[in-house]
Amino acid sequence: MPSRKVNEDLRREREKCSFDPTELTYLLDGGKEKTAERKEREKFFLDDPELQKMVPSDYLSHKEKYEEALRRACIVFKKVQELQAQGKAGMQNFREVLGGQLGSAILRDGNPLGLHYVMFIPAIMGQGTIEQQAEWISKAWNLDIIGTYAQTELGHGTFIRGLETLATYDPKTEEFVLNSPTLTSYKWWPGGLGHTANYAVVVAQLYSQGVCHGIHPFIVQLRDENTHMPMPGIKIGEIGCKLGMNSTNNGYLGFENVRIPRIHMLMKNGKILKDGSYVKSPSSKLTYGTMIFVRVVIVQDAANYLRKAATIAVRYSAVRHQSYIKENAPEPQILDFVTQQYKLFPQLSTYFALHHSGLWLWDMYNNVTSELESGQLDRLPELHALACCLKAVSAADAAEGVEICRLACGGHGYMSCSTLPITYGLVTAMITYEGENTVLYLQTARFLMKAWQSCLDGQPLTPSVQYLNSIKHSFAGVYQKSVPWIINAMQRIAAGKIEVAHRHMNDKIRGGLDGEYAWNETSIELVAASVAHCRAFIVETYYNSILQIVPTVSKQLGKALTELCELYAVYTLLRCTGDLLRFNNITARDLEDIQRWLEDLLAAIRPNAIGIVDGFDINDAILASPL
Repeated sequence: MPSRKVNEDLRREREKCSFDPTELTYLLDGGKEKTAERKEREKFFLDDPELQKMVPSDYLSHKEKYEEALRRACIVFKKVQELQAQGKAGMQNFREVLGGQLGSAILRDGNPLGLHYVMFIPAIMGQGTIEQQAEWISKAWNLDIIGTYAQTELGHGTFIRGLETLATYDPKTEEFVLNSPTLTSYKWWPGGLGHTANYAVVVAQLYSQGVCHGIHPFIVQLRDENTHMPMPGIKIGEIGCKLGMNSTNNGYLGFENVRIPRIHMLMKNGKILKDGSYVKSPSSKLTYGTMIFVRVVIVQDAANYLRKAATIAVRYSAVRHQSYIKENAPEPQILDFVTQQYKLFPQLSTYFALHHSGLWLWDMYNNVTSELESGQLDRLPELHALACCLKAVSAADAAEGVEICRLACGGHGYMSCSTLPITYGLVTAMITYEGENTVLYLQTARFLMKAWQSCLDGQPLTPSVQYLNSIKHSFAGVYQKSVPWIINAMQRIAAGKIEVAHRHMNDKIRGGLDGEYAWNETSIELVAASVAHCRAFIVETYYNSILQIVPTVSKQLGKALTELCELYAVYTLLRCTGDLLRFNNITARDLEDIQRWLEDLLAAIRPNAIGIVDGFDINDAILASPL
């Protein structure tokens, strides 16, 4: 096969790069061997003729899109089973084909089997007893059954305590009776529910002996394993077209006196005995494990979608020539315009920030999960708070970043073939699913309000809010051109906003307002406090990660990574100049210096821009964009 000619602009850009992009690739993958494994995995899937695109999905009907996605999903998981038989089916393989960039190339508009692996199996593993795991996991792993996770309802989403689906225990038959008492109690949105799944983990309000014990998970058979027809009392179907993810096969689900055995309640935490007695979970938050897991995954997926969009936009900007910087000079690459650099280079740095924050959160999730197994619950509230705000910020920033990349490509970015519109459709959904962002910020705010009260009372604080103590007992220093100063400044912004929200809420309570109403009336400030806390955390985590990485890489790559880290810190700071002036010892002249720092960083990153996206090493079939 003849080699393709490399665009001259790209060739010159690659010659200018100060570091070896392959070194960056190895760093991001976790080493040379990991890169080889990834490339082998991509070749194994992308070179399969059965997974080659026949007709562009834009020209398929809704029904044809689903059928094609299901065909591809079945092939994908057969191939995963092949890898499993060879002893190569590690967690990374499943992550890549389900939510990673490889999966998004094969199933561009969603995977009808995705929730089976991402939520159904993890829910059983995280909330089922050893006996329940032994019964269900192998069936699910081998696709003998296909599951989904049915929690969200037509009337309630993030507020899971408000779910209306009922599971009433009947001690005479040792069964639960499931019912959907209202239209709003119908399950709504679960992926694969429309036509694909025959089982689900259903979250419902548990009633026994006339007492409601709150939400609990139950394994429910939805369709006959042989005929695939709905089981008696099951009302089920698909919800229709959406902005994106139209191959995910989202569905609705209602129950009318559906009976399931007692042992189909997942009982690792709370449980019902044969006589209907309820044994309480040691912590109500233990049932949130599956949601926390998915939120951790979303942070990583958001970062990967953003780097895909940034790769397309940066390369396009290197080969696109238009307008003039100087009259009568040749039309420059649009990447030479500083406004274009200001659009795109912060997206590169945001990818790295979310990538390192996602790695940190993944490690914490695994550590806390291990602690939960031994009954240690101390760090669960902090994990929950961080997973909430990091999911929200990463989803919002990735969606905004993908849209900025699309706009940076002009009219060409508006074309479906650019892949940017469909990528935006996938990312913007993250803002809503698995916890609507505003609600998640408010959940983090509850943790922050308790932390501030602990700070006032002189009680110990958890690591992510330790800065509240140090800032409470120190004065803001004068401006210094360094990331540590920016971290301190952002922590002062966060601490200031937390203190203001706490004080204003308590003022309302002292004025006679009920606590719940005071919380609602202070909610704008509470959300702002959570966002500020999260952004300070991301900058600090990113900076600490780079400090550890730089000594391990070449001087040239270390310099490039440091510049990206500084850009993220400066860019983030300049987006909140009002708060910076309000809570820090800084002058208008200092702000001008910070702006010059930003512009200097854009100029420093410019020669390496193509090298950076080359270092992402995203396969052309995954980019799937002529831009």
